Amino acid sequence: MEFMLQAYTDVGLRKKTNQDSVLLEKAETKMGNIAFGIVCDGMGGFAKGELASATLIKGFKEWFDNRLQDLICEGFNETNLRRDWMGIIKTQDQLIQQYGSRNGIRLGTTLSGVLIINNRYYVVNIGDSRTYNIKSDKITLLTKDHTYIQREMDAGRMTPEEAEVSPQRSVLLQCVGASEEVYPDFFSGPILGNEIFMICCDGFRHVITNEEFLQYLNPDLLVNEQAMYDYAKYLTELNKYRNEVDNISVGLIKVL
Repeated sequence: MEFMLQAYTDVGLRKKTNQDSVLLEKAETKMGNIAFGIVCDGMGGFAKGELASATLIKGFKEWFDNRLQDLICEGFNETNLRRDWMGIIKTQDQLIQQYGSRNGIRLGTTLSGVLIINNRYYVVNIGDSRTYNIKSDKITLLTKDHTYIQREMDAGRMTPEEAEVSPQRSVLLQCVGASEEVYPDFFSGPILGNEIFMICCDGFRHVITNEEFLQYLNPDLLVNEQAMYDYAKYLTELNKYRNEVDNISVGLIKVL
């Protein structure tokens, strides 16, 4: 497999700091070429959200640089991958909580990430950042939000239309650093090629429709990394034109 990677992030219209963090990596391994991407959204209502997101990104960056090759040599499988990721999340969660306790503040971050290896994808998710798969004729949400409105929709107590305008739309049920316990979701599936994996914070997708994502981030349109950058920037500016007030971040991985 071959990959193209691109990211775009913007502070947005109202916030003074960008509390999002984005990581995109690729490497050659004994199992062939691999790609890895994560978006973390520091909690906007908490102090030092940018520190929380950067702390979690740092943990995954160190894992990618120093541990993943060993995991592959030991015999890569989904069980061991989940074990490693859970370890990173728990360790960074404790670091963030300890920092908050020492400084008398509360901070946290979401997480959504994908590893592409050996013709499969592996996704991890906590909070309301998301990972999508985009093919030429279809967009698929691979993650499920850990939010109040998602829980209410799952229970049949709220319609998607009600959720869109709910004042509790941004209420998270869990995040790294600010929850007593974190229970990440894990997903996996096959890779077919000529597809895009889009990882984004909630600010990138609140006011953009799936149809627009499919139109502007179609793998047939994103023929090189410059095109990936241009359309990520275009959608960011469209978000701002439509008065999205949050930080706006997206990571794109194209599987050739």
